Amino acid sequence: MDWSDTPEQTAFRAEVRSLIQERLPERYRCGSAEARWQGDRASENPELRDAAMSWTHALAEKGWVAPHWPKEYGGAGMTPMEQFLFNQEMAEANAPLAASIHGVAMLGPTLIVHGTDEQRREHLSKILSGEVVWCQGYSEPSAGSDLASLQTRAVRDGDEYVVNGQKIWTSGAQTADWVFALVRTDPEAPKHRGISFLMIDIESPGLSVRPIINMAWGDDLNETFFEDVRVPARNLVGEENRGWYVGMTLLDFERSGISNAVGSKRNMADLIAAATGEERGRARLDEPSVRSEIADRFIETEVSYQFSLRIVSMQNSGLIPNHEASSGKLFNSELTQRIARTGTKVWGLYGNLWDGSDARAPMRANFTHSYLNSLPSTIAGGSSEIQRNIIATRGLGLPRG
Repeated sequence: MDWSDTPEQTAFRAEVRSLIQERLPERYRCGSAEARWQGDRASENPELRDAAMSWTHALAEKGWVAPHWPKEYGGAGMTPMEQFLFNQEMAEANAPLAASIHGVAMLGPTLIVHGTDEQRREHLSKILSGEVVWCQGYSEPSAGSDLASLQTRAVRDGDEYVVNGQKIWTSGAQTADWVFALVRTDPEAPKHRGISFLMIDIESPGLSVRPIINMAWGDDLNETFFEDVRVPARNLVGEENRGWYVGMTLLDFERSGISNAVGSKRNMADLIAAATGEERGRARLDEPSVRSEIADRFIETEVSYQFSLRIVSMQNSGLIPNHEASSGKLFNSELTQRIARTGTKVWGLYGNLWDGSDARAPMRANFTHSYLNSLPSTIAGGSSEIQRNIIATRGLGLPRG
């Protein structure tokens, strides 16, 4: 395998790097830039709003807000390899994508395939401009991995649907403007049928969002309640009772996981630099087991990177990764947890300090926070159990049972 870029790929990388160097606001050059962008775009502070919008406009000028969308809809029409290179450079710089990932990766492609001309005109441009941020209303308290068991009801009443029910784990709902949701419109139909796909303004009367505070005191996850929420029938995407098939639609969205792989490599590089540099006095590098763990994690980040290369190589050859994508997701999500655990072990008891402003907290308590935040990584995006089942049945050909 040749890991070298072609001349065209080298030129494209240089173009992406140049935009990042010249246009990325200073605010987004370190830390959790993605989360800050989503909050900044609706901030009451004009400087924060300007930072978010200036970066959005910089990407939009090149169609890079939605790299995989066709050009006729405002995207860049990138090939999987171009998406890979773009996402890699963005991840290396820790630059935010400047759009709702649910809007760009899920709703936008769904509207392009199943939406009406009116729906595409109304919503696609607002996703690209950052004017509207979307969240996903799929999971329910009794319908997570078995999503087709969802019970949130939508009853047609003239030109509207009346929605009642509850969604849970609604990521980003606290800063979102709209939610797209799967709702049950025919309770008598088999569970994969009788489901419809609705777009709902999050400010609709009867819709309430309540944060779920996690163990790291984060509030990105939410419960979303629908109490007689009226939704215009024109917000139905695709056919009534065919929403399951509409909701599963995606365009050729690059699934290599390169952003996660690059993030893991960056975390290990930062840990090694701190432990061997200015914070060496707190690090337990004299213990062979700690040094061994650091070496293992470093090797594993390279393995994760190779998983990403394998997947994008398949996509670029016109193949559709299946169990290969599950292998990459499984490996990297569990690697995220191992890196967090190793990071706290390196610092010993100092790793218990939570306050990043405490002068004694190594690396501003980054690994202390990531230790807690990494726990859901083996659940989000498809649990490790589901990924192992996919690998077993589709990859290894093992029987179900």
